[in-house]
Amino acid sequence: MTTCTGAAITADELPLNNSFAELPPSFYTRLMPTPLPAPYFIAASGPAAALIGLDARALENEDFVAVFTGNKVAVRSQPLSAVYSGHQFGVWAGQLGDGRAIVLGDIATPHGPMELQLKGAGLTPYSRMGDGRAVLRSSLREFLCSEAMAALGIPTTRALMVTGSPQSVVRETVETAAVVTRMAPSFVRFGSFEHWRSRGKQDELRTLADYVIHTFYPEFAGAANPYQELLAEVTRRTARMIAHWQAVGFMHGVMNTDNMSILGLTLDYGPFGFMEAFDANHICNHTDQGGRYSYANQVPVGHWNCYALANALLPLIGTPEEAEAALDLYRPEFGRKLDELLHAKLGLVEARDEDGALFDDMFQLLQANHADFTLFFRRLGELRVDEPGLDAPLRDLFIDREAFDAWAVRYRERLRAEHSVDARRRSAMHAANPKYVLRNYLAQVAIEKAQNGDYSAVHRLLAVLERPFDEQPENESYAALPPDWAAHLEVSCSS
Repeated sequence: MTTCTGAAITADELPLNNSFAELPPSFYTRLMPTPLPAPYFIAASGPAAALIGLDARALENEDFVAVFTGNKVAVRSQPLSAVYSGHQFGVWAGQLGDGRAIVLGDIATPHGPMELQLKGAGLTPYSRMGDGRAVLRSSLREFLCSEAMAALGIPTTRALMVTGSPQSVVRETVETAAVVTRMAPSFVRFGSFEHWRSRGKQDELRTLADYVIHTFYPEFAGAANPYQELLAEVTRRTARMIAHWQAVGFMHGVMNTDNMSILGLTLDYGPFGFMEAFDANHICNHTDQGGRYSYANQVPVGHWNCYALANALLPLIGTPEEAEAALDLYRPEFGRKLDELLHAKLGLVEARDEDGALFDDMFQLLQANHADFTLFFRRLGELRVDEPGLDAPLRDLFIDREAFDAWAVRYRERLRAEHSVDARRRSAMHAANPKYVLRNYLAQVAIEKAQNGDYSAVHRLLAVLERPFDEQPENESYAALPPDWAAHLEVSCSS
């Protein structure tokens, strides 16, 4: 396979393959993107471009803009949209599919294939009642959050670039069109397997499972039960991904099975949010009236989604007991990963029996006071074991300061028990607790300027989010508590 190098190449020279296109035609529809009028460059991610051997500056070239808007097809591209089904808000939704996404192909990298997909590139056979388009608002949110999550070290799809067009698109209001070029080793979802199981198509189910194993999990090919091993590994990856979400306060907002990656990547950024005033029951998606996808519910819903995948794979796995054995890995894997992340966030090197109670009481304290999630953990890194008089910036996040003081006494005792050194712990905690996350109001400010033709705020915000753990004193305002007006922001499934 040809590997994309750092040498300058043209859009036509993109070394695209398409392993998914080698599957039978029932898995996808081959089609061309629908061009947009007067496309223009908005922004590109340098780190994402580097993954496929491109220079982000080259993406401003009109040929790259044309290819990554869908106005031109690269010579080696084999565009297609995939079919899948899924459960949406816990209800079987039947056939879905790439309603506004078109895969261009994949590029070989030293770390494996990286698939390129245009989101917002026009109608497909799976668009249902949709128009196949994406708007500038949602495209910028996905672009920024994909790259913010990657910089936080959270498993995620990536966003290479975003382009715009003056074409009008109707959502709640009339907006302008945009296209995000997304990247991932694969966009196969839990719902891709549910699709064939729901139709009783066991041959197709096996073909898809064999493709995923051969391409992404080759170590399972010779196992006694490779399909059970596949389910087990996806279950583990999903549990670890959600532990990362919980540890950083990320809320996906729409954890439908068609939005769950078979590789354990955060997939499909719509009505997401990062926790601000802590509330375990917070619902970031205005469409989610029942709170199915609240912050606290992400953990059990992740498990439920793995059960849906297990049900889809059951004809290949064999017995319900074999499937259950794989699913039983979810809770211990989640617990181990979250415990590891919380120890890092609190600067604890050793694991002790009493730590669970310390963590639980910490979250109860955050809940009772609705303290800002990101600022709490960041400022906690500044705590000095023997100088409680310097706690004011951290203490001021709490209404009940005496309750914080009581917890802080226990925390300090725990730090002394392992002879924690302030300077060393501060450095480790700041490497585990971001100062900058994509708060909704930051995204909204950048979006509003972009809607008026000014993309400088997008570029600056992206640069800040690419270094979330650095102090960046020149960007201190991006780490501030949200303004009062931010409390009225709402995101929904159209976001």
